[in-house]
Amino acid sequence: MRRNPQLIFPTYPNHHTFMVSRKTIFSIPVFILLSGCASFYQLNYEFNKNFEQGNIEEAANILDQNKKAAKSKTRFLYYANQGVVEHLLGNYQESNKWLEQAYLFGEDYHKNYLNFAASYFLNPNLIVYPGEDHEHLILLYYKALNFLKMEDYDAALVECRRLNQRLYELGDKYLSENKYQKDAFIQNLMGIIYDASGDYNNAFIAYRNSLEIYQNEFSEMFGLSAPEQLKKDLLRTASLAGFPEELDKFSEELGMEYKPLPPTSGGELVFFWHNGLSPVKDEWSINFVAVKGDGGQIFFQNEEYGLNFPFYYDTSEDGNASITDLTGTRVAFPKYVEREPFFQYASLEIDNYYYPLEKAEDINAIAFKTLRERMLEELGKGLLRVAIKKTVEKQVRKEDETLGFLVGLVNFASEQADTRNWQTMPHSIHYSRVPLEEGENEITLHTEGPRGENSQTFTFMGEKGKTQFQTYQSLESKSTL
Repeated sequence: MRRNPQLIFPTYPNHHTFMVSRKTIFSIPVFILLSGCASFYQLNYEFNKNFEQGNIEEAANILDQNKKAAKSKTRFLYYANQGVVEHLLGNYQESNKWLEQAYLFGEDYHKNYLNFAASYFLNPNLIVYPGEDHEHLILLYYKALNFLKMEDYDAALVECRRLNQRLYELGDKYLSENKYQKDAFIQNLMGIIYDASGDYNNAFIAYRNSLEIYQNEFSEMFGLSAPEQLKKDLLRTASLAGFPEELDKFSEELGMEYKPLPPTSGGELVFFWHNGLSPVKDEWSINFVAVKGDGGQIFFQNEEYGLNFPFYYDTSEDGNASITDLTGTRVAFPKYVEREPFFQYASLEIDNYYYPLEKAEDINAIAFKTLRERMLEELGKGLLRVAIKKTVEKQVRKEDETLGFLVGLVNFASEQADTRNWQTMPHSIHYSRVPLEEGENEITLHTEGPRGENSQTFTFMGEKGKTQFQTYQSLESKSTL
């Protein structure tokens, strides 16, 4: 049985040859072509609307009524969304069941090459959505949070090891140093979990790795510096793990003097603030002019963006020479649309002392970067897709002008970008560590936006030597889609 939502308070080119018959063209269901006209966000508008307004129970009911989605080409997103809504409803065990299905999907995913080939002729929505790299990391973050809420540190550490494996796979996948292949926040999270379990050695290593990524990759790629809390935790665990040389080294490097403090009587609270919502994918297009070149080449050119893509074609009389008759074409690509958070700053207040919630992960920026990194690949695939479809259209027109015209309509309707992505992730993740007194502790969360400040009060029972974890989701955005 679901509980009422808690802690959510919205206030407002390789050369390819395809032989396609007339029968093949018109066996394509019309609804497949027309469904591509709406973005993934629009196709799931009722769910998105309720989720954004904080009607999490209703959003969960909408998911439950759409059980076919569990076997659809967007099943990864169905599993991930189920995991998020159950997390927000406080059903952490149920949330992890869905998130585990998303994780196993990522482990077992193999491309369906028939659908993959069809995506060149129609649109990329015909292949199973594999999930973005950062989406596979964030789902394990949610799993770890669920286990922490259930005070199962051993299980949370298993998710740490899975996260570490995914990070290694990213490093192997991308050789360029300027690609998103390391995640400072995930390393920081691993440190926090090791820290809470009393494994200060591994906590220090994870904190150190996190600091290095913030100082190098994250600072350059996303303009995101290492949180002050991370620096404090690094020095503290260096001391607790018995690494005096490392402690001296980082104290000097960070310009911070480490002063050991006695353990608090009520343990500590690690508070994660999920601010706003991640971007959604939409569609944009580029017009290209096709220019015949020498040596069996055709160039798709766009002067506005300075783009020039060569393709090889068959110059034989009965080959694909018809592609040289093309004068221009439109190619559709995905783009991200940011949902800028309503709140810009937050802090925790306890006993008139304020602890700022520092930004540790910018999911919005990561999403934009990962798409930019593969934009040339998207351009090449899109042009190849259009070139193939246009070639088929020209060949059919030679035999039957009317049929060729209908093929052109099919081509136009099927030229759609893949706008699928996980849209219930937060825009950014902020956190802070707060000392607790034994017994009852009253903590107030202050969030600040253009219309002033909102406050929400929580009560935590402090217990010596124990680290507690809390998440809070602010769903508000400055504008709606």
